[in-house]
Amino acid sequence: MLAASATLATALVLSACGGGAPSTGGEFTGEYDGPEVTLSFWNGFTGGDGPFMQQMVDQFNEEHDNITVESNTMQWADFYQRLPAAVTAGEGPDVGVMHFDQLGSNAARQVILPLDDMVDELGLSADDFTETVWEAGEYDGQRYGIPLDVHSLAMYYNTEHFAAAGITEAPTDEASFMAALDALQAAGYETPFWMPARWPGHLMFMTLDWQFGGEPYAQDGSEATFADESGVQALEWMRGIVDEGYSPEDVAIDAQYVAFKNGETSITWDGIWQFNDLEDSGLPYAGAPIPNIGGQESTWASSHQFFLPRQDDENRMNAAKVFIAWMSEHSEDWAGAAMIPARQSVLDSGALDGMPQAPIAEALDSMRFTPTAPGIGTVTTETLEVAVADGVLGAGEPASVLEEAQGRATQLMEENLATFGQ
Repeated sequence: MLAASATLATALVLSACGGGAPSTGGEFTGEYDGPEVTLSFWNGFTGGDGPFMQQMVDQFNEEHDNITVESNTMQWADFYQRLPAAVTAGEGPDVGVMHFDQLGSNAARQVILPLDDMVDELGLSADDFTETVWEAGEYDGQRYGIPLDVHSLAMYYNTEHFAAAGITEAPTDEASFMAALDALQAAGYETPFWMPARWPGHLMFMTLDWQFGGEPYAQDGSEATFADESGVQALEWMRGIVDEGYSPEDVAIDAQYVAFKNGETSITWDGIWQFNDLEDSGLPYAGAPIPNIGGQESTWASSHQFFLPRQDDENRMNAAKVFIAWMSEHSEDWAGAAMIPARQSVLDSGALDGMPQAPIAEALDSMRFTPTAPGIGTVTTETLEVAVADGVLGAGEPASVLEEAQGRATQLMEENLATFGQ
C-alpha cells in the first residue's frame, strides 16, 4: 500500500512542476455568444443518479443553440485515474464534476483551474451555501469547485419492524437508539443493526468521531488525528454493536444494505443516494438523520462539485462556465437523484418538498467534511479504512489499530505537503 502511495506522490510531483496556476481565460460576461461548440462533460454518475443528470444535460442542450454538451460517464475510480493523463495529453473533458475530496489533488497537479474569477463573474456568493460545503471547494486559498450538492449518511429503518417492536419514533440519541435495538430484539429481530467492516464503515466511524468531539484529520492537512480518545470511543462503540449481539460477525462490504433491503435487518446507516433504490424496492421504510451517539450533532457528508480542467480554448472555457452556472441554478432537478442541492436559494424554493431526503436536509448545518487536501482520499483508503475494518472485526484493539494507522496516515500527509510546498 505504501508503494502505491509513493507512486501517486511521484505522479503528483511530476505534474506539479509547471509553476503557478493558469488562468481561466479572458473576460466572461455570464453568457456565451461565440461560435457553436460541443463540450465533453465527464462524470461518474453510473447509478440511479445517472438518468437525472442526463435529463438536466438534455434540457440545457435544448435551451442553448450554440452549446452542445455530451456526457462521458464512467465509474468514479476510472474517472479519477484517467483525468490527469487525459488533461496532460490534451484529451480531457471541457467540464466535469468530481467529489470535493479529489479537488485538492487535482488542483495541486494543475489538472483543474481556479474558479475565483468565475465566482465573481457569475455573482455566486458564499451566502447562498452552507459554510462547510462552500469551503470544501477551496484549496490553498483559491476556489476550484462549484458545489452542486451535499450527500450524507442517513439512518434507514424498517417501519414494519418498528411497529412490531412498539417503536413510534425514530431514535435521535444513544439512549433511544440502544432502546430501539433492544426492543427490536425482543420482538424477534435477532440482529437488528448490522455493522459493516468495510464500506460504509469508515464513514460511520468519522461520523462518530466528530460526534464524540474529535477530528479525523487536521484541517490544514498536516496530520491524522483519528486515534485520539474520541476516535477510540467511536471504534469501541462500533465493535460493541457486534460484541453485544446486535450485528453478525464479519459483515462484508454493503452486505448490511442488502440485508436491510431484503428485510433481514431493521436499521442501517448508509448514504442518501440509496433513497431511490429503496423507493423502487417496495420495502416499508423511512429515513431519518443519524442519531447523536456521542453528544455533538455531526454527520459525515460529501459534495459533488463542478470543475474546469486546464485548457487553452477560451470559447470552450466560457461555454463551460455557462453550463456550470446553469446546472447550479437548476439544481432543484438534481434533488430527484436523492441529493440535497447545495444552494440555499434552491432549497428555499421548495426543491425538497415531498422528497425522501427532506428530513436529512434539516441537519445540513451539522454535516461535516474532511479537509480538501492533496491525496486525502488515498490516505483514508490506505489507513483509516483498514483500521476501522480491523477494529470492527476484532483483529486488534481499537486504540492500537487506530494508533498504528494514524502514524502511517500522518507520514503520507506530511509527504504530500512536502511535495507541494505547503
